[in-house]
Amino acid sequence: MLPVEEQLKVITSGTMQIVPLDELKRKLEKGTPLNIKLGVDPTSPDLHLGHAVPLRKMRQFQDLGHNVTLIIGNGTALIGDPSGRDSTRPPLTEEQVEANAQTYVEQAMKVLDPERTRIVHNGDWLKPLDLAQMLKLMSQFNVARILEREDFHNRYTNGLPISLHEFIYPVLQAYDSVVVKADVEMGGNDQIFNLLAGRDLMRAMGMEPQVALTMPLLVGTDGTKKMSKSYKNYVGLTDEPADMFGKLMSITDELVPMYYRLCSTFPIEKIEEVDASFKDGTADPYKLKRALARNIVDLYHGAGEGEKAERAFDDLFKKHEIPDDVPEFACDLTPNDEGKVFLAKLLVEAGLVKSTSDARRMIDQGSVKVNGEKLAPKSYNVDPALLVPGTVLQVGKRRFVKLV
Repeated sequence: MLPVEEQLKVITSGTMQIVPLDELKRKLEKGTPLNIKLGVDPTSPDLHLGHAVPLRKMRQFQDLGHNVTLIIGNGTALIGDPSGRDSTRPPLTEEQVEANAQTYVEQAMKVLDPERTRIVHNGDWLKPLDLAQMLKLMSQFNVARILEREDFHNRYTNGLPISLHEFIYPVLQAYDSVVVKADVEMGGNDQIFNLLAGRDLMRAMGMEPQVALTMPLLVGTDGTKKMSKSYKNYVGLTDEPADMFGKLMSITDELVPMYYRLCSTFPIEKIEEVDASFKDGTADPYKLKRALARNIVDLYHGAGEGEKAERAFDDLFKKHEIPDDVPEFACDLTPNDEGKVFLAKLLVEAGLVKSTSDARRMIDQGSVKVNGEKLAPKSYNVDPALLVPGTVLQVGKRRFVKLV
């Protein structure tokens, strides 16, 4: 294993808090692999780069020779993590949780080393708890302490409802740490209360308490809000390579250092060079974004896919050419009573838009092209001769089909 100071340089890169840092150093000085814990509730089937931030840090721990335990919260997800919430999460069924868990693990293994990742499900030990065991766990916590956490405090002072079962969540997450004997627990910075609860419970049970390590919330492509599907500012781990590359090229220049540090596989030395170039004004954000996008596409789609996506990006955005690998679409071009083809409906059938009203809006905005030529507004019905086999329909910047 690397010397402690070199390990700390990697571990502390991009972190928000390490509580307490001196305990982490003492754990590392023992010279034996630590058990690094990350618990995730599979509340959604699709992950984005924001979800992957703690996974990237877990991978760094793996590369340093430590053991990682990924806890799939099929028990805690039935409650729903209240962290950062201003309302109670809608409950999920066990079937939804299990379906989401499967896709979560598949996507997480794009970041983690599968052969060195221990995957467990906390439902295995939480669901069998009886009343006496639950009461014993809950007796280690008090309501005043739980109401100190920011989200509960804000909801309480603003008269917003807090369901009693939400109080149980940090207790169960803390018990996870006891079961897996965690040395370090990771989470987003909004998770700090839950992580510290794990320290308290481990100490109460006579165990060496875990260190709490938090990561920042990744800012989305809009440059303002945290990355979220609801804000439509996310880069999905399962996005097609070209889409992923294009989204990463759209991030604001100010976000480039953050994305290098939290999302890429570049070494710390390279990341520090990027930071320094932004500080002294020598950075070329466009060039750095291209290298970043290649790196991240390779990470999630395989080596060489970043360069392919870059070439497609150049064809589309720099040369204004139609890509070579346009998907084909077989369609019925039977004209209507007026001898025209209802293009708005065709765009829906081809999967380029969600509805005919959406199609009309895109046409009126000048966002629909036929063989690279922009359609005039109100061109909802077109001459069939315009849609011969081989014709390429384009909506927006990255959606194409070729008629066959």
